[in-house]
Amino acid sequence: MDDTARLEVDGKSYDLPIIEGSEGERGVDIQNLRSETGLIALDPGYKNTGSCKSAITFIDGDQGILRYRGYPIEELAEKSTFLEVAYLLIHGELPTREVMDRWNHGIMRHTLLHEDLKRLFRAFPKDAHPMAVCAAVVSALSTFYPEDLNPADDAQVASSIERLIAKFPTITAYSLKHALGQPFIYPDNRLSYIENFLRLSFGNPCEAFEVDPVVVRAMDILLILHADHEQNCSTSTVRLVGSSKANIFACISAGISALWGPLHGGANQQVIEMLEEIAAEGLNARQFVDRAKDRDDTSRLMGFGHRVYRNYDPRANIIKKASADVLEKMGVNSKLLEIAVDLERIALEDDYFVTRRLYPNVDFYSGIIFDAIGIPVEAFTALFAMGRLPGWIAQWSELQGDGQAIGRPRQIYTGATVRPYVPMDKR
Repeated sequence: MDDTARLEVDGKSYDLPIIEGSEGERGVDIQNLRSETGLIALDPGYKNTGSCKSAITFIDGDQGILRYRGYPIEELAEKSTFLEVAYLLIHGELPTREVMDRWNHGIMRHTLLHEDLKRLFRAFPKDAHPMAVCAAVVSALSTFYPEDLNPADDAQVASSIERLIAKFPTITAYSLKHALGQPFIYPDNRLSYIENFLRLSFGNPCEAFEVDPVVVRAMDILLILHADHEQNCSTSTVRLVGSSKANIFACISAGISALWGPLHGGANQQVIEMLEEIAAEGLNARQFVDRAKDRDDTSRLMGFGHRVYRNYDPRANIIKKASADVLEKMGVNSKLLEIAVDLERIALEDDYFVTRRLYPNVDFYSGIIFDAIGIPVEAFTALFAMGRLPGWIAQWSELQGDGQAIGRPRQIYTGATVRPYVPMDKR
């Protein structure tokens, strides 16, 4: 097999190296394209462009495969915990018991927020979107820890990573408490990572808060499934900002803002809104599917299809079971889950969706879990961000280790050619 691709332009031939990844993915290396040919590659949306080499996450969208550092997502969701997966993504290997204990301790000792930082929450309107609050507060962390902002100092980076993972659940929970006008409560580091978040979000200073282990496990699985997903919009944003050598807090804040977009992290919110609309109108699943297929109808079947997967999203089956477990444990008769199951069954048997390879994705069931445990719909994306945080950190760290130059995409200019300036009185 040839290890080069040949480009012919203006009567000249250029050999471009073909590189191959560890899972057989092949790409044409065009790093020297402009210097050798004067040309650039135009690829709006970067659908065909590899921005980096990465050893973190592998996706095969045709086969429905997702692996973190080589480990199948199904095994990690069944056997691991979110903090263990976070360590795996960031450090490359599963930790030993001793290492895991140190990792847990290092994170849990940083769960508190500086008292002065709480004033920032109170400056926001009550209806401020949680993603706006999270992005602002994460960015503000850099002002509280100026001694740990050097991306080239391993000790400073390690401290910042621990703080980010530890404080993000507190930040997210406080954004919810602020919207409700309820008092902030302090973390309890005797609890686990997920238990602490649930208590901070739903507890109050007046009474003990009991955490259901089924809900804790479902949340743990959700965060694992969202922990990384290769070079998506928010991850690419973190990498691009990181290439400027901005501190890690600024880079993660940028990633949160990118995730906020409805085409990216807001999809699970759109699924819940769709299911609620179906229930409110008294429709059944077949009626809504028929509407979604009608070109003259604006109804859309949310939570189906994925930019990468052309098969069943491997995360969807896992979340489907977790959502059923949560609802059964909580004794919830969920009309939304009934509609979702019917929608999935009908769509998977309908030629319209089958021929287009539109299968349920991770967002289809995740919102049902968030809704069942009482997370406000507008906060769903913030929970997505909490899960994606280790992946962003891992990708940021990998970029720093690669020594990649600052990101600087090119463009094809289509504006006006040179023209003289016209004084205002003559326009």
